[in-house]
Amino acid sequence: MNGPVRRLSIALFAGFFVLLGAVTWFQVIHADSLKADPRNPRPALSERGKERGLIVTIDGEVVAQSVEDPEDPRSFARLYPGGEAFAHVVGYNSFIVGDSALENAYAPELRSRRDLTISDLIAVMLGRDLRPQSLEITVDSDLQTAAYQALAGQTGAIVALDPSSGAILAAVSSPSFDPEALLGADAAEVWDALLADPASPLSDRATREIFAPGSSFKTVVTATALDTGDAGPETKFPDPVAFQLPGSTATISNANERVCNDGVSVTLLRAFVRSCNTIFADLSVRLGADDIGITAEAMGFNRDIPFPWFVPHAVFPVDELRNDPAALAQSGIGERDVRATPLHMAMVAASVANGGVTPTPFLVSRIFDADGKTVEQIETAALGRAMAPATASVLGQMMERVVTEGTGRLAAVPGVRVAGKTGTSQGPDGLPNPWFIGFAPVENPTIAIAVLIEGGGSVGDSASGGSVAAPIASELISLWMGVGP
Repeated sequence: MNGPVRRLSIALFAGFFVLLGAVTWFQVIHADSLKADPRNPRPALSERGKERGLIVTIDGEVVAQSVEDPEDPRSFARLYPGGEAFAHVVGYNSFIVGDSALENAYAPELRSRRDLTISDLIAVMLGRDLRPQSLEITVDSDLQTAAYQALAGQTGAIVALDPSSGAILAAVSSPSFDPEALLGADAAEVWDALLADPASPLSDRATREIFAPGSSFKTVVTATALDTGDAGPETKFPDPVAFQLPGSTATISNANERVCNDGVSVTLLRAFVRSCNTIFADLSVRLGADDIGITAEAMGFNRDIPFPWFVPHAVFPVDELRNDPAALAQSGIGERDVRATPLHMAMVAASVANGGVTPTPFLVSRIFDADGKTVEQIETAALGRAMAPATASVLGQMMERVVTEGTGRLAAVPGVRVAGKTGTSQGPDGLPNPWFIGFAPVENPTIAIAVLIEGGGSVGDSASGGSVAAPIASELISLWMGVGP
């Protein structure tokens, strides 16, 4: 065989091997991801009416299940007994509009594999169970339902974590929607109506929307000051009516436009308890963007958060603030370009509650098979250390004082030591966004919580974190601790 013919033959054989490899890759190895691709309509049609695994809360409540059609045992309907309270966490599985939340993130595990595809046939030969697997999630059904009811139709979100493990105890967003409404013949019309709704019921405000955290961010600034040794609870600061922004004619004032204490000096503790903007604007400039950024990033800002779906970055723009002290002063009180989801702010509270270690939030505790046997136990490592244990202890005591004698008094729970921090940021429409973050009990925390009410809720422009968000936190902590009626 001469040289040109040999080279042509080699090229043809190489081409065949490439084609064979590509077919094998797409038909076998990459088959599941192709099925799950939302741009592929064929799996949606084939999945219609097929069995999917259960989604069950940590306390045993079924929040998603497939039930047989009594007229056709081979066909199944998907039901969501948790309704609107669980909609943004559990999601929906619709052959018309696709999947969302856990139904989307764990679609390969939840779906039945009885499709006679090449990958499924290989699974049979390997002795694998083709029945759908199920999820046990970390959410407590009573707390989740109570959190949704506590929002009482107001626009907002609540996230509660186990501060030691990061397990999500509750994550609700309001307004919400009925996921079963997206499964019927009129799903497309329901979907269009939800998209057109100005209240944005499809938006997951708990984990997918970022907001200015307002004075709740002072927790991060205080942690930085304590951890670096630049200030302690009894460190005194000047007490002006307004703080002059460096290099600017603008000023920052307190919410009541008065001095924080006596007009001469005030301690960091008193400024924290009263949430005085003037002192924290000053303190932020003294600390600098880099040191605050180190603490913020350890608590989850400016970085990816491992989660079943994409969580937008919480933002503390260190590079932009490093040489702009006026902007840094505004950012130190949780305004300007600082942004976070309620999930991130629950992580901030959890960091203090957990002795300075920021837990990684997680939503699925285990995956189990059709016989109830655990297939995978989910374990997560901590996100990192945000502050020294001694810093967390002092900061926790300061946060407790916020609840016992400061702006967070309405978060108090009889017989329970509650720590917290209020905040009231300004939304893009000019209305307030009240916040409360906190944890309980102080001596052995089992819950860390973040509450956000967008636009002031039912109170409107007179709302504050202390008046609107703190009482909701109190109600949920009471339920969690088994206190009250």
